[in-house]
Amino acid sequence: MSPNLGRRQMLRVLGTGAAGLLVSRRAIAQQAQLGLPPPRRLRGRRLEPGLVQAELTAAATTVRVADAWAELWTYGGSFPGPLLRVREGDRVRLRLTNQLPEETNLHLHGLHIPPAVDNPFLAVPPGEAATYEFDVPRGSRGLHWYHPHVHGRVARQLFAGLAGPILVEPATAEFALSGAEEHILVLKDLELDGDRPAPHLPPDWRRGKEGSLRLVNGTLDPVLVATRGALRLHILNASNARYYRLALQEHAFHLLATDGHALATPVVVEEILLAPGERAEVLVLLERQGTFALLDLPYDRGAAMMMGGMGGTGVGREAVQLMTLVRRTERAPRLLPTALATVEDFRGRPADVTRGLVLGEAMMGARFSINGKEFDPTRVDLASRLGNLEIWEIENRGGMDHPFHLHTYPFQVLSRNGVAESAVVWKDVVNVRRSETVQIAVPLRDFAGRTVYHCHIAEHEDQGMMGTLDVAPG
Repeated sequence: MSPNLGRRQMLRVLGTGAAGLLVSRRAIAQQAQLGLPPPRRLRGRRLEPGLVQAELTAAATTVRVADAWAELWTYGGSFPGPLLRVREGDRVRLRLTNQLPEETNLHLHGLHIPPAVDNPFLAVPPGEAATYEFDVPRGSRGLHWYHPHVHGRVARQLFAGLAGPILVEPATAEFALSGAEEHILVLKDLELDGDRPAPHLPPDWRRGKEGSLRLVNGTLDPVLVATRGALRLHILNASNARYYRLALQEHAFHLLATDGHALATPVVVEEILLAPGERAEVLVLLERQGTFALLDLPYDRGAAMMMGGMGGTGVGREAVQLMTLVRRTERAPRLLPTALATVEDFRGRPADVTRGLVLGEAMMGARFSINGKEFDPTRVDLASRLGNLEIWEIENRGGMDHPFHLHTYPFQVLSRNGVAESAVVWKDVVNVRRSETVQIAVPLRDFAGRTVYHCHIAEHEDQGMMGTLDVAPG
């Protein structure tokens, strides 16, 4: 998420003279029906103070997508799935009913909850249900999400539509952003074959499946008309394999949080790279009236080069407009807070355990591995003990980027190729570029149990790039 374009270069790319990047007032009028829809709210019941009960049903549903009707797999009949909005300290009782023709489950991505609850080894058969009951931990304010995690079925189920956001509100007043207009942006691509999601082809299992429809909250190129000068955007990349390199015409982003964890202070960046599974919370200060494009800039994650540069690779020569922001008011934006959170710093702390993980590819068979082994749910790959601080060195020896995700335990990125990171941030997904080694600090806190770590390109996970971590009680 570091700024890779200078301000002058950014203005050349995004300036008012860039052909095709501005949406005219006439075009906005023509697309008035394409206003940005908020994710539908998941209806829950507060049985008593602090106890929230809600129900999700996974089922095939006919929904409207990009001016066409399509049968997707959805949660609660909506695409993307409904927003679960809870508060730190709440106890949540979430019941999943499976009306799909195959087994599924839920991964509560980003929430620091027991592995016995967020259980990737659990499978809910067709016609049956499972209840996920957990306490929303303190310090988890921000954007997380839920999606299926049955090994071997993740890629198809996720691509077909099964994903939804979770927004955790703080238990106490936080930094002063109450005057900002708040929106959740779920970025998810899709490819349709008739009225169904396009099937996976052999190349998709190698590079990860991408779709030509780049949707925001299930809508193609929506328009957001801002009522205030300050926008607080919670952004989720819920795609299987597509990376989003985001830039906003004539504006910088004030980065507030990564993967649902607040930074110590805002960081000004001119672009944000979101790998699959990553989230970012940003403040945008619209300093004048106008129309501004939110763009997905070209990014080479290595798959195009590997596949001869043909189709569905996320690499292109032109920016793609994801949505349009319009400011019509004259009201000045609010001032930016100077302090956000106290962030514990693990840099320089002695580790109890140091590990090396090598991400490997066997492209001819579209197989992927960690430390030379493909995933086996009966095997324990890493054994540790609750309370340990571990340092993991993740080396990517493959030809494309791999976003590395660890369940249950958030971590801090310490260095890339031996160069220390400048900011201390909590993450649960880190992009490991090809030929790169990333060092992370992993404090194993609060919960013992058996969980997993893997590449968050869903096809690579299904094809073997996953391992099991077993944390014994301290």
